Amino acid sequence: MLARLSIRDIVLIERLDIEFSRGLAVLTGETGAGKSILLDAFALALGGRGDAGLVRHGAEQGQVTATFDVPKGHPATNILSENGLDDTGEMILRRVQLADGRTRAFINDQSISVQTLKAVGAALVEIHGQHDERALVDASTHRQLLDAFAGLEKEVAALATLWEARRTANQALDEHRASMERAAREADYLRHAADELKVLKPKDGEETALAERRTTMMQGEKIASDLREAQEAVGGHNSPVPALAAAVRRLERRAANSPALVEPAVKAIDIAINALEEADQHLSAALVGADFDPAELERIEERLFALRAASRKYSTPVDGLAALAAKFVSDVALIDAGADRLKKLEAAAAEADQRYGAAAAKLSAARAKSAEKLNKAVNAELAPLKLDRAKFMTQVDTDAKLPGPQGIDRVEFWVQTNPGTKPGPLMKVASGGELSRFLLALKVVLSDRGSAPTLVFDEIDTGVGGAVADAIGARLSRLAGQVQVMAVTHAPQVAARANQHLLISKDALDKGKRVATRVNALAADHRREEIARMLAGAEITAEARAAAERLLRAATA
Repeated sequence: MLARLSIRDIVLIERLDIEFSRGLAVLTGETGAGKSILLDAFALALGGRGDAGLVRHGAEQGQVTATFDVPKGHPATNILSENGLDDTGEMILRRVQLADGRTRAFINDQSISVQTLKAVGAALVEIHGQHDERALVDASTHRQLLDAFAGLEKEVAALATLWEARRTANQALDEHRASMERAAREADYLRHAADELKVLKPKDGEETALAERRTTMMQGEKIASDLREAQEAVGGHNSPVPALAAAVRRLERRAANSPALVEPAVKAIDIAINALEEADQHLSAALVGADFDPAELERIEERLFALRAASRKYSTPVDGLAALAAKFVSDVALIDAGADRLKKLEAAAAEADQRYGAAAAKLSAARAKSAEKLNKAVNAELAPLKLDRAKFMTQVDTDAKLPGPQGIDRVEFWVQTNPGTKPGPLMKVASGGELSRFLLALKVVLSDRGSAPTLVFDEIDTGVGGAVADAIGARLSRLAGQVQVMAVTHAPQVAARANQHLLISKDALDKGKRVATRVNALAADHRREEIARMLAGAEITAEARAAAERLLRAATA
């Protein structure tokens, strides 16, 4: 329920804080006092359309904050969870309207999109007026409302699960059938390609490995002669190693006589001999690496040619041939074994269709039966609302050829305003005053199901008086026993039944240079005086005060 509404710098409202309680709250006041401004501000906090014109003249921005007490498990908390927002039990919706037309939206002081704010607002509050095109007059909500009235939510959820199973089964069938048809059209080509690639046996990374091996072999052929010539110079017949070794031996024999002269030279020559022997080893290893079998090079060339020819033929990179070969084998297997799988998928799809169809038909029958009960309940509310010649009807159009997650029914609320006239959709047939009373009758019947926790009725008693206004007041009071109800009214019969009476007025400020809207919660005496004003007009008489007293006593009787 709405607990508090705070408004800052919106049109004529400079600063306003209103505390709300459970039950029926009425807002009264003279025409032009600011009742519509108050509702426009409230709608802004619920995600309504922003407008720079809402900002009070001279202010940079306006702001509206609506605080709600929300029970656990309410649909609004699910929206918060889906958007990663914290749920603290108290839900604070805040909208900032800037003078340049931009707006900002917040829930529990966390910045959000206006779309999210609107979704949460719609779950918390319904606003009904004579020309309101939301809430009950939106035909897309009528099926959901009928299901809520009938208590069919579990059946609808179960049907949605069957619908998803049916969709999945039929999608699998369609995909398999399309694959089989494609494979059948290409059967000869697929078999030939699969056999050809089976013989070729391509491997991932094979082209790169072969190309690198071929490059190494071709480079080795070019430098082999230079390697052999170098090895001959280092370790062959012309090698200086034997002569150097002999010289070292001679010097070592003289080393005992003149070690200082001989030993450095011997040491240097030993290093040179070791270096030459190491170079000889490297050259021998290089010659082994450079050596190749010409037949192997030819085999590599032929393999690369075959792989690249297949790549061009099948318009696939060489590294993709192995995967393509596996796909061709799979497609051939699909042709060979697909018929059996097709039968299984057809059977599964048929079973899913049958289960969905049976559940949808059962749900449709339950809706038709519940529609009659809803019609009876709503029509019973019409006579006291001066709609005794009108008729409410729930139109349920069933078409098994147009299934959906919620079944095979299209539900829309229709009315017939007078005998002999053509019935039609509620929004198109009912006039403004009639529409508001039809909506009230519907909400009374649906009060404990399919309703937001806070309902706002904007002057739905316009153009009626006496017994009809009293009947509207009685129904608003009954409705307030189930949900929180706010009503903007000009009818004293409605105001008398309120649990909370708020007076909207305009006060002159700065010696009459400007005005501001005020809201006052009325106590007993002041409430009687306001109801008397609603009865009598500008001049309140003793008779009006007595009549107001009678209305207040009757409302509490």
